[in-house]
Amino acid sequence: MNEIGKVIVGQKPMVERLVIGLLSNGHVLLEGVPGLAKTLAIKTLSSAMKAKFQRIQFTPDLLPADLVGTQIYNQKDGNFLIRKGPIFSNFILADEINRAPAKVQSALLEAMQERQVTIGEQTFKLEDPFLVLATQNPIEQEGTYPLPEAQVDRFMLKVKITYPSRDEELKIMRQNVNMTDGEVKPVVSPKDILKARELVHEVYIDEKIEKYILDIVFATRSPKDFGLDKLADYISYGASPRASINLALGAKAMAFIHRRGYVIPEDVRGICLDVLRHRMAVTYEAEAEEITSENVIRDILNKVEVP
Repeated sequence: MNEIGKVIVGQKPMVERLVIGLLSNGHVLLEGVPGLAKTLAIKTLSSAMKAKFQRIQFTPDLLPADLVGTQIYNQKDGNFLIRKGPIFSNFILADEINRAPAKVQSALLEAMQERQVTIGEQTFKLEDPFLVLATQNPIEQEGTYPLPEAQVDRFMLKVKITYPSRDEELKIMRQNVNMTDGEVKPVVSPKDILKARELVHEVYIDEKIEKYILDIVFATRSPKDFGLDKLADYISYGASPRASINLALGAKAMAFIHRRGYVIPEDVRGICLDVLRHRMAVTYEAEAEEITSENVIRDILNKVEVP
């Protein structure tokens, strides 16, 4: 994170979430208007590691073969050769993922879930670590293909990027005008990441914390059971079991980053919005009252008893 800080000014929560995704073996979706260093952050993260990195610019004319690879006929011997696509890397930057048609999105999301790719009749395992970091612009709707809920659910975290503070923007401006960007050196190898993941799994999580996680997730499905009758009219559907799994994994990674061998409630609360915001939907009634899934999650966190 110190290496990334040489290039990225501010945006500490975003950088922290990228590292949490990396340590938890979970994919990350970044949402924010253009110019907030989403792409730069992901490129910088890969530069800090001795790992293969590929950036794929998603466009309406992109084909699944452009992503996963294809078979090429060899006229000399009459056989088909496999040409692997850019998906065969450690880090994939799926830039503006909502600009590609559904079949391309499906090809990527299948690789994310199965961690393998089929070209013709052959199946290839993807390299480990394999991490997809996708970006999308929430404002432009023209010429975009919104990700279906079932596919968005495969992202461990959905991180919303905000504008930098005045002081941070001044620093960004000076850094770019004077061309004083720091040089990022590779400080971690893929083996180090795999070892760190094992340590994250060993982080202790108490039964009370596990119950707290389940209470939060179940409150998105049955708010009345937790004295949140008002929210019942605002929630269209609640979070899936993936939410519980990813909330526990994210909390463990958060504890690991803060150099603790055990999870505390603040770890769960700290990662909760990013894990849940894309796993539940609000009703038209809620939208009419300008109530978002984030408002609902905050109400749940304020109501559910903290251990």
